Amino acid sequence: MITAYFKKYNLKFKQPSGTSRGVLHTKETFFMILQKNGKTGIGECGLFRGLSVDDVPKYEKQLAWVCDSINLDLKVLLSKLAAFPSIQFGLEQAFLSLQSSDNFKLFPSKFTDSKASIPINGLIWMGEKEFMKQQIKEKLKTGFTTIKLKIGAIDFSKELELIKSIRSEFAADEIELRVDANGAFFPSNALEKLNRLADYDLHSIEQPIKVGQWEAMAKLCETTPLPIALDEELIGVFDSAQKRDLLEEIKPQYIILKPSLIGGIKGSNEWIKLAEKQNIDWWITSALESNIGLNAIAQYTYSLGIKIPQGLGTGGLFTNNFESPLLVKNGYLYYDNSLSWNIDKLEL
Repeated sequence: MITAYFKKYNLKFKQPSGTSRGVLHTKETFFMILQKNGKTGIGECGLFRGLSVDDVPKYEKQLAWVCDSINLDLKVLLSKLAAFPSIQFGLEQAFLSLQSSDNFKLFPSKFTDSKASIPINGLIWMGEKEFMKQQIKEKLKTGFTTIKLKIGAIDFSKELELIKSIRSEFAADEIELRVDANGAFFPSNALEKLNRLADYDLHSIEQPIKVGQWEAMAKLCETTPLPIALDEELIGVFDSAQKRDLLEEIKPQYIILKPSLIGGIKGSNEWIKLAEKQNIDWWITSALESNIGLNAIAQYTYSLGIKIPQGLGTGGLFTNNFESPLLVKNGYLYYDNSLSWNIDKLEL
């Protein structure tokens, strides 16, 4: 018999971080802990307040129900949790952890053997131009060759100046630039803004307009001068037929998969399969998980045989994150087996 319980944990940002949903000081997360025959498994349910579809008042009640029902078949549990993608992912991690000979090696590979790494983009947080410029300098100094800028928080002309200043120093074959608008543009002005952004050899733009405007987004994807990646558009779409319809109607150039927000491993695999049938490319992004969730996402990502830089976090945003073998060096994420895990702060 398996026993289960959950723990709430507040991650504290080293410095306030600007997103399209305001400035974050803390990030609430939950851990699912399973125990069987003296063995422990742990998974992170990475709820993202204001963004997760499962940000609902009964979230903790649902976690309690999962703990009470933990001896049901995992497939049955996951099917009953369709509206709670972060709990689905936490459960998948916890069972993989419980079954593993090493609690944190969920997908053994060259990555977990410290023999391979994952290329990642350096994330630039929203803020005033000088603050963003300083972040860019730091990312370039530490060896990143792919930079992702969140835009839409300040005046668009200032954001263009910032992008122009990067391009004046670094050509597209030296630094790959991605931008994320988080739905900041309107259908009426989006194409004009995309045309202006396209002057700077960008790799892609994420979610230029708000979600739910399939017709307008389809028109943009058809006429855009630079590739469009759907991000938030995937959140809350659970039904396979609806996923297929979304991709067939909008025809994006890319989709971005956040396992905590779209149903974990099972949900991500389903999106990937549907996208590849339509020749739509993809990459995977973390969503402010602790190192426990980031570790699971990184190992899963490596198992997919990725070829382009992924949007994985660096684990360095929080003052009270857990010590782990995850290490970022020169724009790559490594699993360094000379480093150890320490999750004492969780007080299991």
